[in-house]
Amino acid sequence: MNKAPLIILPTYNESENLRPLTTAILEQGPFDILVVDDNSPDGSGHLADMLAEEYKGHFFVLHRAGKLGLGTAYCEGFRWGLAHGYDLLFEMDSDFSHSPEHLPQFLRAISGGADIVLGSRYIDGGGVRNWSALRRLVSRGGSIYARAILGLPFHDLTGGFKCFRRQALEKLDLDSIRSNGYSFQIEMTYRAFQQRLRIAEIPIMFHDRRVGQSKMSRRIVYEAVLMVWRLRFAKADVRADVLSSSPDAVRGPYPLSSPATQRPVLKFARGSSIIESERET
Repeated sequence: MNKAPLIILPTYNESENLRPLTTAILEQGPFDILVVDDNSPDGSGHLADMLAEEYKGHFFVLHRAGKLGLGTAYCEGFRWGLAHGYDLLFEMDSDFSHSPEHLPQFLRAISGGADIVLGSRYIDGGGVRNWSALRRLVSRGGSIYARAILGLPFHDLTGGFKCFRRQALEKLDLDSIRSNGYSFQIEMTYRAFQQRLRIAEIPIMFHDRRVGQSKMSRRIVYEAVLMVWRLRFAKADVRADVLSSSPDAVRGPYPLSSPATQRPVLKFARGSSIIESERET
Protein backbone atom coordinates (compact mmCIF):
# COMPACT_ATOMS: atom_id res chain seq x y z
CA MET A 1 0.00 0.00 0.00
CA ASN A 2 1.39 3.39 -1.01
CA LYS A 3 2.01 5.95 1.70
CA ALA A 4 0.24 9.29 1.64
CA PRO A 5 2.36 12.19 0.34
CA LEU A 6 4.69 13.65 2.96
CA ILE A 7 4.65 17.39 3.64
CA ILE A 8 7.85 18.72 5.23
CA LEU A 9 7.37 21.81 7.42
CA PRO A 10 10.53 23.50 8.74
CA THR A 11 9.65 25.46 11.87
CA TYR A 12 11.28 28.19 13.90
CA ASN A 13 8.85 30.07 16.14
CA GLU A 14 5.69 28.92 14.34
CA SER A 15 3.61 27.84 17.34
CA GLU A 16 0.70 30.11 16.39
CA ASN A 17 0.49 28.64 12.89
CA LEU A 18 1.28 24.97 13.36
CA ARG A 19 -2.01 23.59 14.65
CA PRO A 20 -4.34 25.47 12.25
CA LEU A 21 -1.99 24.69 9.34
CA THR A 22 -2.08 20.99 10.21
CA THR A 23 -5.88 21.06 10.21
CA ALA A 24 -5.96 22.90 6.87
CA ILE A 25 -3.56 20.42 5.26
CA LEU A 26 -5.51 17.37 6.39
CA GLU A 27 -8.73 18.89 5.08
CA GLN A 28 -7.27 18.57 1.57
CA GLY A 29 -6.94 14.79 1.73
CA PRO A 30 -4.69 12.11 3.14
CA PHE A 31 -1.27 13.62 3.85
CA ASP A 32 1.47 12.86 6.33
CA ILE A 33 3.35 15.71 7.96
CA LEU A 34 6.96 15.96 9.10
CA VAL A 35 7.95 18.98 11.20
CA VAL A 36 11.67 19.83 11.29
CA ASP A 37 12.02 22.14 14.28
CA ASP A 38 15.14 24.17 15.03
CA ASN A 39 14.70 24.30 18.80
CA SER A 40 12.13 27.11 18.55
CA PRO A 41 12.10 29.35 21.63
CA ASP A 42 8.30 29.71 21.36
CA GLY A 43 7.68 25.99 21.92
CA SER A 44 6.91 25.00 18.34
CA GLY A 45 8.80 21.74 18.86
CA HIS A 46 6.77 20.86 21.96
CA LEU A 47 3.53 21.61 20.14
CA ALA A 48 4.70 19.42 17.24
CA ASP A 49 5.25 16.56 19.70
CA MET A 50 1.68 17.01 20.96
CA LEU A 51 0.35 16.92 17.40
CA ALA A 52 2.37 13.77 16.74
CA GLU A 53 0.49 12.13 19.59
CA GLU A 54 -2.87 13.36 18.30
CA TYR A 55 -2.20 12.23 14.72
CA LYS A 56 -0.12 9.17 15.56
CA GLY A 57 1.30 7.50 12.50
CA HIS A 58 0.67 10.53 10.27
CA PHE A 59 2.52 13.37 12.04
CA PHE A 60 6.23 13.19 12.83
CA VAL A 61 8.87 15.49 14.29
CA LEU A 62 12.61 15.94 13.85
CA HIS A 63 14.22 18.07 16.57
CA ARG A 64 17.43 19.94 15.81
CA ALA A 65 19.80 21.63 18.23
CA GLY A 66 19.35 25.17 16.93
CA LYS A 67 18.63 27.41 13.98
CA LEU A 68 20.55 25.58 11.28
CA GLY A 69 18.92 26.95 8.14
CA LEU A 70 16.17 26.21 5.67
CA GLY A 71 18.23 24.15 3.24
CA THR A 72 19.57 21.72 5.82
CA ALA A 73 16.07 21.39 7.33
CA TYR A 74 14.62 20.30 3.99
CA CYS A 75 17.52 17.98 3.23
CA GLU A 76 17.12 16.27 6.60
CA GLY A 77 13.39 16.02 5.97
CA PHE A 78 13.97 14.55 2.51
CA ARG A 79 16.38 11.95 3.87
CA TRP A 80 13.91 10.98 6.58
CA GLY A 81 11.08 10.70 4.07
CA LEU A 82 13.10 8.60 1.63
CA ALA A 83 14.27 6.31 4.42
CA HIS A 84 10.65 5.80 5.48
CA GLY A 85 9.42 4.87 2.03
CA TYR A 86 7.58 7.98 0.83
CA ASP A 87 7.09 8.37 -2.93
CA LEU A 88 5.94 12.01 -2.96
CA LEU A 89 7.54 14.67 -0.77
CA PHE A 90 6.52 18.32 -0.46
CA GLU A 91 8.30 21.48 0.58
CA MET A 92 5.90 23.91 2.23
CA ASP A 93 6.18 26.99 4.46
CA SER A 94 4.79 26.73 7.99
CA ASP A 95 3.23 30.19 8.12
CA PHE A 96 0.26 29.91 5.71
CA SER A 97 2.19 31.71 2.96
CA HIS A 98 1.51 28.56 0.96
CA SER A 99 -2.17 27.73 0.93
CA PRO A 100 -3.01 24.05 1.49
CA GLU A 101 -5.81 24.52 -1.04
CA HIS A 102 -3.16 24.23 -3.77
CA LEU A 103 -2.10 20.73 -2.74
CA PRO A 104 -4.51 18.89 -5.09
CA GLN A 105 -3.12 20.91 -8.02
CA PHE A 106 0.37 19.59 -7.28
CA LEU A 107 -0.90 16.01 -7.21
CA ARG A 108 -2.66 16.43 -10.55
CA ALA A 109 0.52 17.79 -12.13
CA ILE A 110 2.56 14.90 -10.72
CA SER A 111 -0.07 12.50 -12.08
CA GLY A 112 0.37 14.16 -15.47
CA GLY A 113 3.99 13.05 -15.63
CA ALA A 114 6.12 15.59 -13.78
CA ASP A 115 9.05 14.55 -11.62
CA ILE A 116 9.01 17.88 -9.77
CA VAL A 117 6.26 20.49 -9.51
CA LEU A 118 7.06 24.11 -8.70
CA GLY A 119 4.40 26.40 -7.28
CA SER A 120 4.82 29.64 -9.22
CA ARG A 121 3.72 33.14 -8.24
CA TYR A 122 4.79 34.53 -11.59
CA ILE A 123 2.78 32.68 -14.22
CA ASP A 124 -0.82 33.26 -15.29
CA GLY A 125 -3.12 32.54 -12.39
CA GLY A 126 -0.42 33.05 -9.74
CA GLY A 127 0.39 36.08 -7.62
CA VAL A 128 1.25 37.52 -4.21
CA ARG A 129 -0.88 39.26 -1.63
CA ASN A 130 -0.10 41.71 1.16
CA TRP A 131 3.47 42.39 0.08
CA SER A 132 5.14 45.79 -0.14
CA ALA A 133 6.37 47.03 -3.50
CA LEU A 134 9.96 46.56 -2.32
CA ARG A 135 9.48 42.93 -1.40
CA ARG A 136 7.74 42.26 -4.71
CA LEU A 137 10.70 43.82 -6.49
CA VAL A 138 13.27 41.76 -4.56
CA SER A 139 11.39 38.50 -5.11
CA ARG A 140 10.55 38.97 -8.78
CA GLY A 141 13.93 40.49 -9.50
CA GLY A 142 15.69 37.58 -7.80
CA SER A 143 13.93 35.07 -10.03
CA ILE A 144 14.70 37.07 -13.18
CA TYR A 145 18.34 37.44 -12.10
CA ALA A 146 18.80 33.71 -11.45
CA ARG A 147 16.90 32.75 -14.58
CA ALA A 148 19.12 34.92 -16.77
CA ILE A 149 22.44 33.77 -15.28
CA LEU A 150 21.61 30.07 -15.11
CA GLY A 151 19.69 29.83 -18.36
CA LEU A 152 16.61 28.33 -16.72
CA PRO A 153 13.15 28.58 -18.32
CA PHE A 154 11.18 28.71 -15.06
CA HIS A 155 9.40 31.82 -13.83
CA ASP A 156 9.66 31.46 -10.05
CA LEU A 157 13.04 30.20 -8.90
CA THR A 158 12.93 31.46 -5.32
CA GLY A 159 9.58 29.92 -4.35
CA GLY A 160 9.48 27.16 -1.77
CA PHE A 161 6.20 25.34 -2.45
CA LYS A 162 7.25 22.20 -4.34
CA CYS A 163 6.54 18.52 -4.78
CA PHE A 164 9.17 15.88 -5.63
CA ARG A 165 8.94 12.29 -6.69
CA ARG A 166 11.33 10.16 -4.64
CA GLN A 167 13.17 9.19 -7.85
CA ALA A 168 13.91 12.88 -8.45
CA LEU A 169 15.36 13.40 -4.98
CA GLU A 170 17.44 10.25 -5.31
CA LYS A 171 19.11 11.75 -8.40
CA LEU A 172 19.93 15.09 -6.76
CA ASP A 173 22.64 13.96 -4.31
CA LEU A 174 21.37 15.85 -1.28
CA ASP A 175 24.76 15.61 0.43
CA SER A 176 26.26 17.86 -2.25
CA ILE A 177 23.74 20.72 -1.83
CA ARG A 178 25.69 23.79 -0.73
CA SER A 179 22.98 26.41 -0.21
CA ASN A 180 21.21 26.91 3.07
CA GLY A 181 19.00 29.99 2.78
CA TYR A 182 16.52 30.77 0.04
CA SER A 183 19.22 30.12 -2.55
CA PHE A 184 18.56 26.49 -1.66
CA GLN A 185 15.41 26.71 -3.80
CA ILE A 186 17.39 27.95 -6.80
CA GLU A 187 20.05 25.28 -6.40
CA MET A 188 17.55 22.44 -6.15
CA THR A 189 15.77 23.49 -9.34
CA TYR A 190 19.04 24.05 -11.19
CA ARG A 191 20.38 20.63 -10.22
CA ALA A 192 17.09 19.01 -11.24
CA PHE A 193 17.34 20.77 -14.59
CA GLN A 194 20.86 19.43 -15.07
CA GLN A 195 19.63 15.92 -14.30
CA ARG A 196 17.07 16.15 -17.14
CA LEU A 197 14.14 15.75 -14.76
CA ARG A 198 10.69 16.79 -15.91
CA ILE A 199 9.73 19.95 -14.07
CA ALA A 200 6.26 21.52 -14.07
CA GLU A 201 5.15 24.96 -12.92
CA ILE A 202 1.64 25.51 -11.59
CA PRO A 203 0.15 28.85 -10.50
CA ILE A 204 -0.17 29.55 -6.79
CA MET A 205 -1.29 32.56 -4.78
CA PHE A 206 1.28 33.48 -2.16
CA HIS A 207 0.01 35.17 1.01
CA ASP A 208 2.19 37.06 3.44
CA ARG A 209 2.40 35.26 6.78
CA ARG A 210 -0.60 35.60 9.07
CA VAL A 211 1.34 35.86 12.34
CA GLY A 212 4.98 35.82 13.39
CA GLN A 213 8.03 37.38 11.79
CA SER A 214 9.56 36.82 8.37
CA LYS A 215 12.86 34.91 8.26
CA MET A 216 14.14 36.99 5.32
CA SER A 217 17.41 38.86 5.94
CA ARG A 218 20.13 40.66 4.01
CA ARG A 219 22.47 37.72 4.58
CA ILE A 220 20.01 35.37 2.88
CA VAL A 221 19.73 37.73 -0.10
CA TYR A 222 23.52 38.05 -0.42
CA GLU A 223 23.92 34.28 -0.24
CA ALA A 224 21.47 33.86 -3.12
CA VAL A 225 23.25 36.49 -5.25
CA LEU A 226 26.61 34.74 -4.86
CA MET A 227 25.30 31.18 -5.10
CA VAL A 228 23.85 31.79 -8.57
CA TRP A 229 27.32 32.56 -9.90
CA ARG A 230 28.86 29.57 -8.13
CA LEU A 231 26.29 27.34 -9.79
CA ARG A 232 26.83 29.00 -13.16
CA PHE A 233 30.54 28.25 -13.18
CA ALA A 234 30.21 24.77 -11.71
CA LYS A 235 30.77 21.74 -13.92
CA ALA A 236 28.01 20.60 -16.31
CA ASP A 237 25.89 22.72 -18.55
CA VAL A 238 23.13 20.25 -19.34
CA ARG A 239 19.65 21.16 -20.48
CA ALA A 240 16.63 19.21 -19.31
CA ASP A 241 13.25 18.35 -20.63
CA VAL A 242 10.97 20.85 -18.95
CA LEU A 243 7.35 20.05 -18.34
CA SER A 244 4.96 22.97 -18.04
CA SER A 245 1.23 22.44 -17.86
CA SER A 246 -1.20 25.23 -18.61
CA PRO A 247 -3.22 26.59 -15.65
CA ASP A 248 -6.38 25.04 -17.10
CA ALA A 249 -4.72 21.66 -17.44
CA VAL A 250 -3.38 21.39 -13.91
CA ARG A 251 -6.63 22.69 -12.45
CA GLY A 252 -8.82 20.33 -14.43
CA PRO A 253 -10.65 17.36 -12.93
CA TYR A 254 -7.98 14.74 -13.56
CA PRO A 255 -8.00 12.08 -10.84
CA LEU A 256 -4.70 10.43 -9.98
CA SER A 257 -5.85 7.12 -11.42
CA SER A 258 -7.16 8.48 -14.70
CA PRO A 259 -6.01 6.83 -17.94
CA ALA A 260 -3.62 8.57 -20.30
CA THR A 261 -6.41 9.66 -22.60
CA GLN A 262 -7.96 11.70 -19.77
CA ARG A 263 -4.77 13.39 -18.66
CA PRO A 264 -3.98 16.99 -19.54
CA VAL A 265 -1.93 17.82 -22.60
CA LEU A 266 1.62 18.50 -21.45
CA LYS A 267 4.14 20.87 -22.97
CA PHE A 268 7.77 19.81 -23.14
CA ALA A 269 10.46 22.41 -23.72
CA ARG A 270 13.68 21.11 -25.23
CA GLY A 271 16.13 23.93 -25.64
CA SER A 272 14.11 26.77 -27.13
CA SER A 273 11.47 24.71 -28.92
CA ILE A 274 8.06 23.85 -27.51
CA ILE A 275 6.18 20.72 -28.46
CA GLU A 276 2.88 19.44 -27.14
CA SER A 277 2.27 15.77 -26.47
CA GLU A 278 0.07 13.52 -24.44
CA ARG A 279 1.97 11.31 -22.04
CA GLU A 280 1.48 7.58 -22.32
CA THR A 281 1.44 5.05 -19.52
